[in-house]
Amino acid sequence: MAVFEYEFMQRAFWAGGLIGIIAPILGVYLMLRRQVLMADTLSHVSLAGVALGSVMNLNPVISGFAVAVIGALLVEQLRRSYRTYSEVPVAIIMTSGLALAVVLMSLKTNLSKTFSSYLFGSIVAVSNIQLLMMVVVCLIGLAFFIVLRRPLYNLTFDEETASIGGVQVKGLSFAFAVLTGMTVAAAMPIVGVLLVSALIVLPAALALRVSRSFATAIVIAVVTGLIGIFSGLTTSYHLNTPPGGTIALILLVFLLTGISAQKLISLYNRKRHRVAKTQQRAILSIHSKENI
Repeated sequence: MAVFEYEFMQRAFWAGGLIGIIAPILGVYLMLRRQVLMADTLSHVSLAGVALGSVMNLNPVISGFAVAVIGALLVEQLRRSYRTYSEVPVAIIMTSGLALAVVLMSLKTNLSKTFSSYLFGSIVAVSNIQLLMMVVVCLIGLAFFIVLRRPLYNLTFDEETASIGGVQVKGLSFAFAVLTGMTVAAAMPIVGVLLVSALIVLPAALALRVSRSFATAIVIAVVTGLIGIFSGLTTSYHLNTPPGGTIALILLVFLLTGISAQKLISLYNRKRHRVAKTQQRAILSIHSKENI
């Protein structure tokens, strides 16, 4: 395919494949823990880190990554302070991160082009450093979910029960928050700040809707994420559209198609059940008349 003739497209597909594996898995856990807005929050915080790096003449990729991790730790700490109002930490960190990004952007006037790629995602924005970062994040994430799958599963559904069962709830929660921050920061070059949560949430939303078990949900989420990213990158290349928006729209189509198909199957099964019940009543009626 002509799309793979260019080095920047090869990097984009490698990056998309790596993020397409780890982000949907993370999304399943975030949805089950009712923390789906955390991805949006950390993307805004990461944007502030990018701005900070540009203003201080640091590598914006590394600074954005570091600030996203710090933001994730702050969200988790505030979540423990506001247990009754779980949405408060998200609102605090999101508004603070966005405000800081706006202020820092005003200090340097030549950031518009750089920030455009971070806001909406850009195929050409994936550098070798970012690709290496994604490899590290993917490997750490897979090791985290494989090694700690049982305690993390218990933590996801009931923290109190997990704590009674010997799970180090606080440490595991902070580690999960750090991984979330790392994943969000790594995914930004592909889908951008404004749509990073779509890559994390939409495949997970489809998987949890159509699957019957947790393991199946993980598999469906990853497969959906990979197909959405690869088809989105290909479409974006040929139509010259923003990759982030293209990927998000394709994943949205997958979700709506899955929900519609599930409803049609449910209606069909109910109709078959009603027909079978009607036939059974008719047979019973015939038998009762014959006995008479």
